Amino acid sequence: MSNPIALLHGALGSASQLEPLKKVLEEKGRMVYSLNFSGHSGRPFSENGFGIDVFANDVLSFLNQENIDSVDLFGYSMGGYVAIWLAHQHPSRIRNVLTLGTKFDWSPESAEKEIKKLDAEKIQAKIPAFARILEHRHAPYDWKNLIAKSSEMMYDLGQKPLLTEEIFSTLPNTIDILLGDQDDMADRVYSETVAGWLSHGAFHLLENTPHPIEKVKLEMLVRFLNP
Repeated sequence: MSNPIALLHGALGSASQLEPLKKVLEEKGRMVYSLNFSGHSGRPFSENGFGIDVFANDVLSFLNQENIDSVDLFGYSMGGYVAIWLAHQHPSRIRNVLTLGTKFDWSPESAEKEIKKLDAEKIQAKIPAFARILEHRHAPYDWKNLIAKSSEMMYDLGQKPLLTEEIFSTLPNTIDILLGDQDDMADRVYSETVAGWLSHGAFHLLENTPHPIEKVKLEMLVRFLNP
């Protein structure tokens, strides 16, 4: 089957969250792959650390393991950042990239805002149902450790974003940046700016769409992923 696509999940997420999208795309004839980043969904943390570069290497290793020469990438939230970073590092392996709800505007201030949301004790006390989801999703490993490492990753991105205007402007890939009009994590103006830096980029605003992937209408995504 031609035109394979790999689906990349977001921070604290897992490939299982993208299973409904995977199923629809497969029904339409696409070869679809998905994977869990190291440290997520029961996969052990990498000996090489934790962060965007490590996750990009996870994807590259997966492509090599599956003998996939080139692939389209769909990256949700953090997965979109990973997808574009991998396209920068290995442009010949990545054809088209589509991101959804990806935060590109990393700064010390924006990182601090996101890190405040990642307080394991507060999550357990105020959103116990979400805590149970995280506990189940990332078993047998401690989800609190994953939160701590994710906070460190965000702090580092705030201090020194990996993706810069210079990198965006040199990417040869076709990259579509999707953002929900109700997304409270990624900045719309900055996302539009990034799309303008890209040589082959476009920005698309999705109506009545919040950040959580579970609340995104699949038919809207499929129109972009299976044109």
